[in-house]
Amino acid sequence: MLDPATLSPEDIAARLSGTPEERAGFVHACAAAGEAEAQAVYGQMLLDGAGVGVDQQAALGWFVKAAAQHHLMAINMVGRCYDLGWGTAPDKARAAECYRIAAERGLDWGMYNYATLLALGDGVPLDRAAALDWFRKAAASSTPLASAKATNFVGSFHEDGWVVKRDLAAAARYYARAAQGGDFRGAFNHARMLGAAGRHEDAITWLKRAGAGATPAFIEKAAAWLAASDIAAFRARGVQAIRSGAPC
Repeated sequence: MLDPATLSPEDIAARLSGTPEERAGFVHACAAAGEAEAQAVYGQMLLDGAGVGVDQQAALGWFVKAAAQHHLMAINMVGRCYDLGWGTAPDKARAAECYRIAAERGLDWGMYNYATLLALGDGVPLDRAAALDWFRKAAASSTPLASAKATNFVGSFHEDGWVVKRDLAAAARYYARAAQGGDFRGAFNHARMLGAAGRHEDAITWLKRAGAGATPAFIEKAAAWLAASDIAAFRARGVQAIRSGAPC
């Protein structure tokens, strides 16, 4: 069996520089040897089909192995699997518990995911005050996308008046920051605010950016909202803008 401890950094780099299949094979060997980081990475490879066939159930198994070694991202990913039903029946309460553990141990993605369930009352009692606290902590993290996604949610709290006083100017600032950080929902919300302020050309640009990173389901929901908007530029060009940004 491969012993990763015997490999030099040069050996590891050489093995990771091969084809996707070769990389997956090497990571699998390290995972089988008990390396928690490799177990977490191989689980993600199985979810993504990166150099190996997609196998959500096997992915969950590797995440569980890494989580047993207190690997924080693996704990979070066990939560994701139970949250979204990847390789197992959905179990929101179990997902929330995994997210809570990862969040309390300092993982920003755990903070974001736990806050999302708290904000929705999904798998845990609704607690928007606690959710906002966790979103703020995640927004202050050094992981760009986790920070951007959490910042977008903080914006929505200010727009909707949840926990804090309704403040559209503050919401617009948070959405702009989230958009610039790469969150597609933040980009869409930033576009909404720009459109409401009469900055229609800037709004169309951000709708294209939102479409470039969004899921197909989000694009269709956003397109329906734009088609029904009372802003003529959104009705005339917004739908095409968000769809044109979507990857083929």
